[in-house]
Amino acid sequence: MLTPCANSSRLKCKMSVKQTQCSEEEEESRERDSKIGAVDKVFGSPQDHNVRSRAIFILENASLKKGLVRKALRSIMDSPLNKYGLVGSIFVKIDGGSLFEIKPHVCIPRTCKRFCGLIVDLLRKSCVRAKDTNEVLICVVEEPVTRHLPVNSHIIIGLSYSSEMLVDIDDYVGALSDAVTPIFVVGAMVNGKVKRDNTHDYISVSDYPLGAKCCVGLICDALEQKWKLF
Repeated sequence: MLTPCANSSRLKCKMSVKQTQCSEEEEESRERDSKIGAVDKVFGSPQDHNVRSRAIFILENASLKKGLVRKALRSIMDSPLNKYGLVGSIFVKIDGGSLFEIKPHVCIPRTCKRFCGLIVDLLRKSCVRAKDTNEVLICVVEEPVTRHLPVNSHIIIGLSYSSEMLVDIDDYVGALSDAVTPIFVVGAMVNGKVKRDNTHDYISVSDYPLGAKCCVGLICDALEQKWKLF
């Protein structure tokens, strides 16, 4: 005969197993839903008079082998900034030299294997389309990237640990004019740094080297605070 304490322990054990199973099922469901062609839900821009332009991200020298660019892309696309529809474009320049644009509403595969398969398909066909609507979701574009930027995007911000201009990212973003499109150039390579070409500001956001995922997370959070996206 089991004591009350034993019954309680068995109940807690069952609940723990059930929660683990639910967590695994949810992860499998998310993985099934992250197929190419799926579109993230966009809430739309808030009715805030301070919001003028959508942010643009450029990931430089992206390393496909380490999966760094996949993590940086998911950090942007999963952010409230993007859910509110305030990410205008995402450009990726891979270390092999190709430049491609990814629509902000695309669901990026969660596994490295499926993401690499997507990139191989992209480089072979020059574009990836939605299965249902035939919309172009990812496409190879001609360089330089500046030819694809809006005319009011004269503020181009390069992020590098080697920069002597150390800033508080919240204060820096908060001081940006809403009349222009903020463009952030972030290195997604294993080693090296972002070049200063075509950048108006060349800043550092930390005394320590940070990964691309962390950098874009800080940028998104700063813009969300600036535009009160809560």
